[in-house]
Amino acid sequence: MTADRWTRMSGQHRLALGRLLPLGGPRDGAWIAEGAVEAVLDRAANEVPGVRLGTLRITLADPDDVPEPVVPRPPGALPPGALRVAADFAAPAAEPLPATASRLRLALLAAATDTLGLAVTEVDLRVTELLEAADGQGTPVEPPRPPAARDATDPDESRAAAAALSVPGVARLTGSLGGLGRAVHIEERAGGTALPHRHVRVELATGAGHRAVEVARRVREAVRDALDDHPTVAVLVTSVD
Repeated sequence: MTADRWTRMSGQHRLALGRLLPLGGPRDGAWIAEGAVEAVLDRAANEVPGVRLGTLRITLADPDDVPEPVVPRPPGALPPGALRVAADFAAPAAEPLPATASRLRLALLAAATDTLGLAVTEVDLRVTELLEAADGQGTPVEPPRPPAARDATDPDESRAAAAALSVPGVARLTGSLGGLGRAVHIEERAGGTALPHRHVRVELATGAGHRAVEVARRVREAVRDALDDHPTVAVLVTSVD
């Protein structure tokens, strides 16, 4: 595959990923693609009888209250902070709307916090349609998967990749932001009066049954310990299988 084609594919998948949302708190050094979050919340909504989820919007609950993370953010990522989920949905006409909305709110909140580890503090819902009993929920559409990561050629990239893959809950490594399917990105950074140091970003997919933020924490520790200079490490979850 040519470099130009990889670049086009990476750009398309970056659009599919959406924004990069903070995963956990400022000390977790982890982010997750908006597309991955939407897929998880869609699946949760489909477990609520009669509900059909519409547009989802995930924003910072208070943009003025966002502490700096312990590690550098990925390009374009939101800073860590409490999140607000707003969603439109269609509800069954035969059931009381407050009861339906309550079930959906609990399902979305549980998926966001328990399955992923997002710091969601608000879930706002709006009914946009009433469904008759014969209306179906439809089949959720999964976002396209990011391109699979290519084998690393740099020895430290290879060590970091192996360390990440050894962590339970890592389904695979992915490559979306750095081009050419690279899942491990190592760069030299200098900040303020601090000495220059290396920073590593790892892109990955988490597996079912594993809380995404906890997987990210273990990956950060494993990758840091695998490299002699113990660099700072950020994790970007691009998909939840």
